[in-house]
Amino acid sequence: MPKHSPSNLNPRSPLVLDTRDLPRRPGAMRTVKRVAPAPADLGVELIGVPEGADLDLDLRLESVSEGVLVSGTISGPVRGECGRCLREINDSVVVNVQELYAYEDSTTDETTDEDEVGRMQGDLIDLEPALRDAVVLTLPTNPLCREDCPGLCPECGVHWDDLPADHSHQQIDPRWAGLSQLNRTEE
Repeated sequence: MPKHSPSNLNPRSPLVLDTRDLPRRPGAMRTVKRVAPAPADLGVELIGVPEGADLDLDLRLESVSEGVLVSGTISGPVRGECGRCLREINDSVVVNVQELYAYEDSTTDETTDEDEVGRMQGDLIDLEPALRDAVVLTLPTNPLCREDCPGLCPECGVHWDDLPADHSHQQIDPRWAGLSQLNRTEE
């Protein structure tokens, strides 16, 4: 049976849940509503939750036979840049979380792999890994400022929205300039 070494969780950390006041009998439940600062590097390359931003935690902790089931929502702001035009994106994200945290020395040690189920450390639950997984998997890898963002002109780098409709960088070889007149319709 593998032993899980505690990494000395701080019970006062906003992303650590203390379950001492939750009876260890199936069906016992309590709710947790709090605001916690976002940890560092919570996102993907172009978009993420700014470090220290307020995350609203609205969670339910429920005792089950093997541990504590944590479920609920976490919401907060996201900042980034559009993958097409590089404009700033200011939005918000709401993620659902549902994670089982097994009691120390429960039968889940024998029936599951170490990474399959979260593990409690004494009476403490480290919510950060589940939060990180939920947020990162929700964020787009190529975020857009709007669905129909046209991006930038590949020649001059100006936003297509800021350019006139007839914008072009087509250069005609002077040797063929006379032929271009053949395509024009006379008025």
